[in-house]
Amino acid sequence: MTAPSIRNVSEREARQVAEAAREQDWRKPSFAKELFLGRFRLDLIHPHPTPAVDDVRRGEKFLATLREFCETQIDGARIEREGRIPDETVRGLKELGALGMKIDPKYGGLGLTQVYYNRALSLVGTASPAIGALLSAHQSIGVPQPLKLFGTPQQKETFLPRLARTDISAFLLTEPDVGSDPARLATTAVPEGDEYVLDGVKLWTTNGVVADLLVVMARVPASEGHKGGITAFVVEADSPGITVENRNAFMGLRGLENGVTRFHRVRVPAANRIGPEGAGLKIALTTLNTGRLSLPAMCVGSGKWCLKVAREWSAAREQWGRPIAKHEAVGAKISFIAATTFALEAVVDLSSQMADENRNDIRIEAALAKLYGSEMGWLMADELVQIRGGRGFETAPSLAARGERAVPAEQMLRDMRINRIFEGSTEIMHLLIAREAVDAHLSVAGDLIDPDKSLADKGKAAAKAGGFYARWLPKLVAGPGQLPRTFQEFGILAGHLRYVERTSRKLARSTFYAMSRWQGKMETKQGFLGRIVDIGAELFAMSAACVRAEHLRETGDHGREAQQLADAFCRQARIRIEELFGRLWTNTDELDRKVVSGVLDGSYGWLEEGIVDPSGDGPWIADATPGPSAKDNVHRPIG
Repeated sequence: MTAPSIRNVSEREARQVAEAAREQDWRKPSFAKELFLGRFRLDLIHPHPTPAVDDVRRGEKFLATLREFCETQIDGARIEREGRIPDETVRGLKELGALGMKIDPKYGGLGLTQVYYNRALSLVGTASPAIGALLSAHQSIGVPQPLKLFGTPQQKETFLPRLARTDISAFLLTEPDVGSDPARLATTAVPEGDEYVLDGVKLWTTNGVVADLLVVMARVPASEGHKGGITAFVVEADSPGITVENRNAFMGLRGLENGVTRFHRVRVPAANRIGPEGAGLKIALTTLNTGRLSLPAMCVGSGKWCLKVAREWSAAREQWGRPIAKHEAVGAKISFIAATTFALEAVVDLSSQMADENRNDIRIEAALAKLYGSEMGWLMADELVQIRGGRGFETAPSLAARGERAVPAEQMLRDMRINRIFEGSTEIMHLLIAREAVDAHLSVAGDLIDPDKSLADKGKAAAKAGGFYARWLPKLVAGPGQLPRTFQEFGILAGHLRYVERTSRKLARSTFYAMSRWQGKMETKQGFLGRIVDIGAELFAMSAACVRAEHLRETGDHGREAQQLADAFCRQARIRIEELFGRLWTNTDELDRKVVSGVLDGSYGWLEEGIVDPSGDGPWIADATPGPSAKDNVHRPIG
């Protein structure tokens, strides 16, 4: 049983809405974009960019203050036990200025760089992932970032001082029947004089239960004087007609203030609209270009914690006369955690510094960091639970009750699981990155595979594509990665960079071959596209790890150890890459499609016999018909 969809759209319309929201132009170079095109632009990331001295001073000063607060004022076990961040802890974060880490000092914020903002999230996220999520949702995707990028001077002066010190914000896009397909967005904002009237229901509103200010995405109907389209608004959370109908509960992040918010005839001043009508999705995606870095930053912190616990436990625990770390089966897991943590930190720091310098377009780098960090972070947490054995499955309170160290490994696993879904699931990230990775091809040959284009348009596209590929394809045959002395300044890591250069060309050739083979059907080959993106993610991580290791060697900061970690990571990554290349063409994708058809048409219904289903009754998707709320308002702002 499914609640009727409020807004039905065709596949073509959905695709058009998503395409219109993309940033169409590439005004700055992109290392990752070039990598997917078979061009290894090491000059874009090496020498490793470094922050300004004053930025370091301010950032380190705040990190020291935040560390003391984490150690003395945050009780992660209490948050997990009570399923709520204590109000006094939130008030303490406000007093520290943690709500305004990225807000300009002229508005009362701390003005931290992206590098130090991410390091702060990494730190506080280890004390409590729920607090990390609260701060990230507030600043990475909440009101401050879109106002910073698209707000008017008046909007900034009105809202940013509040957001820097007292007001918590939330971002409201998802609806009960709308996830990654914004064309189905049903919440409306109808113009009435100098106001808009909002009606609709929003789901999974992180911070929504305690928020003071909201960014709301709503559809403005087209009318005389109104372009219409999905539009962004700043909305006061205590406005008449807003009801937080439910505080949602999850398998992890138990302190998360995430709810269901209903809007009924909510009046919002036109002055609170961010950007023009119809620009909402573009604003959201642009905000996420750097906002996505907060999630992998917290994955870095998780990796560091996993490494610490794995090291201490595997040295203390003995089996068959030796510490378990000395047994190869366990040692391989520890090596994976150490090497991957180093590489993931390299990816996040490099992407963050590039965001601060604003020299490169990092939309693909940030998306890759989110994808790679969430997947590898989950694997590291899973390996820690395996290393801990039965103790990894046991809760921290249970461990403490019987006299052992209260290590919340199972909580870490539960908390980390959402990262593969938050801010774009792995599957959606694959498609988003793949679209950007093949943008150069579609810009020159897209009309060739567009069924709606005329023969004349296709002829022009063929000529344009012929010129592009005549210049591009020969460059994929040979490159510096085939010369034994290339990148020799990297020492033992030079061979890995040569591998990245060769493999980026191989990746580009594979993409071109697939486009030639499938043409307009390419977008349906999601298994293939996902593997292409995963190869690119591994190559990006290898590049970042090598550049970071070389930077540390030059600065004399653990250079030898960094090279060892980078070498281990690159060797592990190369094995994963070769497996992915093999699966590009040898896989079960076609057979899987047939099996899925059989599942959906009931051919395998007999396979489900012999069980009971403990699920409750009710629709798969809750009814989100606009109207007044029939529930109590559970909104509880924290003063």
